[in-house]
Amino acid sequence: MADRLLTVNEVAERLGTGLRFPRRLIEERRITFVKVGRHVRIPESAVEEYVTAHTVAPIVLRPASAYSYRRAA
Repeated sequence: MADRLLTVNEVAERLGTGLRFPRRLIEERRITFVKVGRHVRIPESAVEEYVTAHTVAPIVLRPASAYSYRRAA
């Protein structure tokens, strides 16, 4: 089954951004899109791929040892 095609407004809403951001992604060819006549649509999977590709994992810090701190005199 084919992906659902989203409007630019729907993509902006899903990403939690303004309308200009998905339009800029389209203009800079940073996201897959489909031209339907003069309308532009973005496949749902393209939005998911974009989010996955730009997701940054948190840094996991080692817990500090109780004796690693110096005591003030």
